[in-house]
Amino acid sequence: MDVKSILESALGSGFSQKGGGEQASDFVGGLASNLTEGLPTNLAGGLATGLIGGAAAGGLLSLITGSKNKRGVGGKLVKYGGLATIGGLAYKAYRRWQAKNAPGAATSPHEPSNPPPGGPFDVENDRDAAGDDFRLVLVRAMIAAAQSDGHIDKDEHRQIREQVTTWDLGPSEKVALYEYFAEPADAATIARLARTDEQRAEIYLTSALCIDPDTAAEQAYLQTLADCLGLPPGLRGYLDAEAEAARQEVA
Repeated sequence: MDVKSILESALGSGFSQKGGGEQASDFVGGLASNLTEGLPTNLAGGLATGLIGGAAAGGLLSLITGSKNKRGVGGKLVKYGGLATIGGLAYKAYRRWQAKNAPGAATSPHEPSNPPPGGPFDVENDRDAAGDDFRLVLVRAMIAAAQSDGHIDKDEHRQIREQVTTWDLGPSEKVALYEYFAEPADAATIARLARTDEQRAEIYLTSALCIDPDTAAEQAYLQTLADCLGLPPGLRGYLDAEAEAARQEVA
């Protein structure tokens, strides 16, 4: 199965340019290391320009998030920074949590600000509980969170299927997209895909970035997801803080 084609279809055509190379690393370094001080000028300008394009270039996920006035920013971050953005933000939250709650694992001042290649937060080279590409888990988590308020009706699902049908994708890629967007927002199913605590943190953060924090149904989904993931005590607060900071900067 062509994972890259699935990611581009779900997240948008611009995603292919941000796959995990130097540009994505720069994005994570700028955004994840100091969100509260604002985005660098060139990055902020690029985001503003790119977001004007609307759902047409935003992938199938934007059809969901664009159908309501949602405050989720996960799709925007990923499209213009790559999935490495999720790993970078989760890595930052995890390090802060460790420094406060796991004295034996206190972070070193020389520890890199971005996730080390090949490490547990290297999203683009990680595998889930079934041994599959972990990036697909994050896509499924984003879709489930975005649909968790139940506002996507049968007609909108039909439009998504019709859109996928017109694209130059192989049969297995089309089936995967059909299934991802058709499956209900089941937090337990998403949680079972995680293999490590680091992946659980990434799944939770991805989901938190894709919900409207003012919507009761989506907050309930996020609470259920946190319970199913069994996040270490205290970690959720740090992940929520990263999600809110990103929301304020990008929204």
